[in-house]
Amino acid sequence: MERQRARALGRDSKAPRRKGLSPAPPSGPHEPGEKRPKLHLNIRTLTDDMLDKFASIRIPGSKKERPPLPNLKHLSGSSDHSSAFSETRENIPKPLSENEVLKLFENMMEDMNLNEDKKAPLREKDFSIKKEMVMQYINTASKTGSLRSSRQISPQEFIHELKMGYTDDRLFTYLESLRVSLTSNPVSWVQSFGHEGLGLLLDILEKLINGQIQERVVKKSQHKVIQCLKALMNTQYGLERIMSEERSLSLLAKAMDPKQPSMMADVVKLLSAMCIVGEESILEEVLEALTSAGEERKIDRFFPIVEGLRHNSVQLQVACMQLINALVTSPDDLDFRLHIRNEFMRCGLKEILPNLKCIKNDVLDIQLKVFEEHKEEDLIELSHRLEDIRRTEASDVYNLVWDTVKQTRAEGYFLSILQHLLLIRNDHFIRQQYFKLIDECVSQIVLHRDGMDPDFTYRKRLDLDLSQFVDVCIDQGKLEEYEEKASELCQKFEKEFTDHQETQAQLQKKEAKINELQAELQAFKSQFGALPPGTTICLQSSVEGETSPSALPPAPPALLPPPPPLGFLSGQSFPPLNLPFGLKPKKEFKPEISMRRLNWLKIGPNEMSENCFWVKVNENKYENTDLLCKLENTFCCQQKVKMNTNDFEEKKVIKKRIKELKFLDPKIAQNLSIFLSSFRVPYEEIKMMILEVDETQLSESLIQNLLKHLPDEEQLNSLSQFKSDYNNLCEPEQFAVKMSNVKRLRPRLSAILFKLQFEEQVNTIKPDIMAVSTACEEIKKSKSFSKLLELVLLMGNYMNAGSRNAQTFGFDLSSLCKLKDIKSADQKTTLLHFLVDICEEKYPDILPFVDDFAHLDKACRVSVEVLEKNLKQMGRQLQQLEKNLETFPPPEDLHDKFVIKIFVSSANEQYANLSELLDNMTQLYQSVMAYYAVDMKKVSVEDFFNDLNNFRTTFMQALKENIKKREAAENDKRARIAKERAEQERLQRQLEKKRLLEMKTEADETGVMDSLLEALQSGAAFRDRRKRTPKPKDIRQSLSPMSQRPVLKVCNHDTYSGCGFAFPVHNTFCNTTLHGLTECLIYNHGIPHSIDRDQGTQFIARQV
Repeated sequence: MERQRARALGRDSKAPRRKGLSPAPPSGPHEPGEKRPKLHLNIRTLTDDMLDKFASIRIPGSKKERPPLPNLKHLSGSSDHSSAFSETRENIPKPLSENEVLKLFENMMEDMNLNEDKKAPLREKDFSIKKEMVMQYINTASKTGSLRSSRQISPQEFIHELKMGYTDDRLFTYLESLRVSLTSNPVSWVQSFGHEGLGLLLDILEKLINGQIQERVVKKSQHKVIQCLKALMNTQYGLERIMSEERSLSLLAKAMDPKQPSMMADVVKLLSAMCIVGEESILEEVLEALTSAGEERKIDRFFPIVEGLRHNSVQLQVACMQLINALVTSPDDLDFRLHIRNEFMRCGLKEILPNLKCIKNDVLDIQLKVFEEHKEEDLIELSHRLEDIRRTEASDVYNLVWDTVKQTRAEGYFLSILQHLLLIRNDHFIRQQYFKLIDECVSQIVLHRDGMDPDFTYRKRLDLDLSQFVDVCIDQGKLEEYEEKASELCQKFEKEFTDHQETQAQLQKKEAKINELQAELQAFKSQFGALPPGTTICLQSSVEGETSPSALPPAPPALLPPPPPLGFLSGQSFPPLNLPFGLKPKKEFKPEISMRRLNWLKIGPNEMSENCFWVKVNENKYENTDLLCKLENTFCCQQKVKMNTNDFEEKKVIKKRIKELKFLDPKIAQNLSIFLSSFRVPYEEIKMMILEVDETQLSESLIQNLLKHLPDEEQLNSLSQFKSDYNNLCEPEQFAVKMSNVKRLRPRLSAILFKLQFEEQVNTIKPDIMAVSTACEEIKKSKSFSKLLELVLLMGNYMNAGSRNAQTFGFDLSSLCKLKDIKSADQKTTLLHFLVDICEEKYPDILPFVDDFAHLDKACRVSVEVLEKNLKQMGRQLQQLEKNLETFPPPEDLHDKFVIKIFVSSANEQYANLSELLDNMTQLYQSVMAYYAVDMKKVSVEDFFNDLNNFRTTFMQALKENIKKREAAENDKRARIAKERAEQERLQRQLEKKRLLEMKTEADETGVMDSLLEALQSGAAFRDRRKRTPKPKDIRQSLSPMSQRPVLKVCNHDTYSGCGFAFPVHNTFCNTTLHGLTECLIYNHGIPHSIDRDQGTQFIARQV
């Protein structure tokens, strides 16, 4: 009896070896890429294709391979699926019915773990073939002894022994035998054991981990439990069961011990496999398990993994890199991937990577290559995100940063940064240099070429590359020198340009005089006939003497007088029959639908001259079907929407009461007293300054106050008789007595004041004249502006088709300002924005007209009427000064130096130049207004310039709004595409996980874990996990804050200098990037790693 029991338990080592049975392979786990041993069935009656179907049958280990189970008690009454199938096979000699054969056939396929795709062709075979297959399968299995062994050591027997609670060598023996059974038995046996046995294995593992005993046998038993779990997970049933157990991941994380490299290698491999095939929640559970294990040991959660890389075992290093790649590449969110990778780097991976690259191992090189490739891809994706940053307003950026850091641990550091910025020296140039240096430092700290956070534990000086910044500072001196030279050249240009205008004015004046003399000569000839030859020569020489030596061009022919009015025809809506200047009737448009009207001021042919712009205009060249259809669809008529109007209250004009001034002696005395108290200079010195005309001490305010407060000439003359009683007079009277000694005091003071103010008046009048003259030339010569008017004329005639303003030859330029008031049918755009969009899309050569009108802004602030008034006043003052000089008495006092005849001569010359410039300016603005058929009786020069400048301003504003609108649309489109791509990637990842589960050998359906580990080792598990983005040619250059600044293209159309990126300002900011970078900092400053990532950044997400 004992002998039979020992034989049943596998203790009989003398069992004869069956002939033809090869030795069983080792029961340990197979090396990756190594094929499993296959059992070739010797069935002569089966066809070749049937042999292929059963090319591999799992061979259980022989009795020699399975260690004996000491004290294993026989369990009566235990039955399961496999024992039932074995009992059925014991009754083979009995004849089987057809139903029994078919049932056994199904059990055979199920026991072989065939899927439905492989079962289907087998079910279509003949019944005889099915019966022969069943018999051959049973005979083969019985010859190997698997039936007997599986019956003798059933899953229930292993479960019973595991419940005994052994922790010594007996447990190790049981676990080794269990591992062999899990590896060699069919799936049905594994399923039968897994229902209860998995929980027992986890209990044993937890007991071994939490126990204080560190004996070698305990560690060996712990490793055997891990191997049993690995064997169980080698089936899909076992993998799903373990992943569904809540404590399995936690126990595996706690089992990681770098001191046990073999066991840790198995543990990290299992965790890696679960990361790449599990649902998205599995990754979070794995991270939470690692976090709990780290908190329990009071170490960083990734510390054991990084320590495993420091070990000399290449197998452990490969396994740890597999787990790192699985953790880093699994998240769909870029921010989370960056966070995981940066945390590994801070744990010491950054220092270990160079050493790992020196190890010559192909499998390790694959894992390192996967790590670097995914790191580069994430960096590129991050750089693409940052290109969307378009925040240009400092207040917006500050508010966003403040909302990001407030009520977090980063708030104190942010406040400290701002306080340090307040300590920058208050110097305009130095402050700029400080902020440049700070910008460079922040850029290099925040944005790394490897896309990873810096080492926050580093307390020494930061290693910053300031070479590029130093080069900029070196060139700063040269830049200032060049700016100074440019300023000097600009002043010289302005002077030369002014002289040129003056020369032109003089030339025109001389030409006018020549024309006048020629007209007189012709009149003289017609009246008196031909002159004698000598007289003609004398007259010609006299004319040549008056003109300049240079040859003057002949006078232009006289212009034809304008045509007479066309009478009642000018008021009709249809074109006149006889058009002047070769004008052709305008094309009559007939839109299919009614359109909004452009209520411009129409200019008729009778209001034009031969050289008028509207005579030469050709707007038909811009006509095309696309433009007109787009215009028609955008500005079709629809029901008017009532707009809310704001009521404006009339401002009440409050007139200040002006008290009537009375020039009485007490009042004059009071005014003089106030003046003298503010100007504390002895009266005699004031008198001498006036006599000597001391411009170093005389000021405009002094002269103006004297003219204002001194008594008139009669009162001054009457005060001269009080000279003898000078000391008894009050101070105002004493001052008046002193001033009465100066002859013709008021004319003298007026002349001095005019001399002091003359240079200022010239410098005020001349630039205004030049601005108007230059603006007139710019408006008339601008080709892009002419093209713009042609395009507007075409659009207006098309929109006004069928109305009184249709078929217009020209329009008043003030109508350009009305374009912004015409709304589209959907009320979302205006005709001005539509015009800007058309110019950008099809006619970009029109856009430069805003730059052509460089002097228009200054010219619109000039009043021609005030210019003429000031110049006339200057002429009257000069005439009065000359008259005063003629009647001025000879000086009686030696100190009287009132001699300004030289000044009068120079002033007259400058006044003449100004008059010529004003005449030239008048001709220019009259010419340009006539060129555009502007009625100067109705429209002033100021209004003409203001209308054009307002249109120019609104055009540029519309251009900016269109750019901003397009950028917003592009950002929305990119966000939508990114969302769709992320969803597609998520679905693709799920399909990839399913594909990994199906990566098995052709006929062996049980090597799930082996296939996953093979995919991890070869890098196939990490391929195509995300769509690769084309790598820029030079990422570092795009990240350099000094390489390019936005004009933000700010931050850079505008450039985002805070991040150091050169982007177009673009006005759009990538909120997600700031969210992600801030999230990394939040994780790194004390918030538990186990917290939900969405909870950790929930506040930031609300702000974004």
